[in-house]
Amino acid sequence: MKSIGFGIVGAGVIAKVHARSLKQIDGSHLEAVFNPHPGKAKAFAQEYGCKGFEDMASFLDAVDAVIIATPSGDHLEGALAAIEAGKPVLVEKPLEVTIERADRIIRAAEEKGVLLAGVFHSRFFELSSVIKKAIDSGRLGKIVLADAYIKWYRSQEYYDSALWRGTWDKDGGGILMNQGIHAVDLLQYFMGPVKSIGGVVRTINHERIEVEDTATATLEFENGALGVIEGTTGCYPGYKKRIEIYGSEGSIVMEENYLKAWDMKNPTQEDERIKEKYLDKPNADEDGHLNELAVFADNIREGTRPMIDGREARKAIELIEAIYKSSKEEGRRINLPL
Repeated sequence: MKSIGFGIVGAGVIAKVHARSLKQIDGSHLEAVFNPHPGKAKAFAQEYGCKGFEDMASFLDAVDAVIIATPSGDHLEGALAAIEAGKPVLVEKPLEVTIERADRIIRAAEEKGVLLAGVFHSRFFELSSVIKKAIDSGRLGKIVLADAYIKWYRSQEYYDSALWRGTWDKDGGGILMNQGIHAVDLLQYFMGPVKSIGGVVRTINHERIEVEDTATATLEFENGALGVIEGTTGCYPGYKKRIEIYGSEGSIVMEENYLKAWDMKNPTQEDERIKEKYLDKPNADEDGHLNELAVFADNIREGTRPMIDGREARKAIELIEAIYKSSKEEGRRINLPL
């Protein structure tokens, strides 16, 4: 089996996460890194044992597949270059910072017949699949409420540490588009399409940022359930992201990859097995990024469609844009799709 040689566009924190993950995946390896800033690609290459490039064309010639790990607002250019070169491409969240820019990536990939996937690694926790199966099989009965909470803390120093942090141009938004988008994606993955949404976003606890650090939204899902999204980067010390699903026959609560509640009206032996395995017992060795990268490598090798293709990755961006639109219009409810 020929090893797939991945190239990473970007040399920051998230690029290092992907580099470490690739070392653990059979049949894949990190071939190269691209960064246009003098010295950054070389330093990254030395640390992770790959080739470093400051020229995009030479970089693309050297790799089989591409991971886009730049600031969010820079995803478009790297993704389009990889697609034009015919390379399968995995793009870190969000796919881009607006629907319009995300659609340009999606159209290019579809027109060229190039494999495109977006990173939402929370879906690749084993527990996420267990919860999705329970919801889809009707174990929770009629779902009445579905909520996502992202109560995190980011210091002022965090936002001051890089010029792009907290900007509309590069971040695309604050707690929702940057930090909280994983929870937004997971909520709509579990629940299905949103019918309408209303929201309010504010900058309350930070200075010198353009985007929101606090947001609330109310949702009406197409399946009839209601829901809430609450997020902030302003609450000390910060807590795990939390997804709560409540139904007429059962309820489930998830914190990161912890199971916090699995309560069924008519419990089965399978329910007891799930609680024994997952309740307050996260798999400390489980790595969502590694899991998703391994699946993407299989998609490349087998020519199969990624779980999170471009159109699937677009859904969370659309929800967040609808919340921003609602807030600008004094909380008016926005019907979806946009």
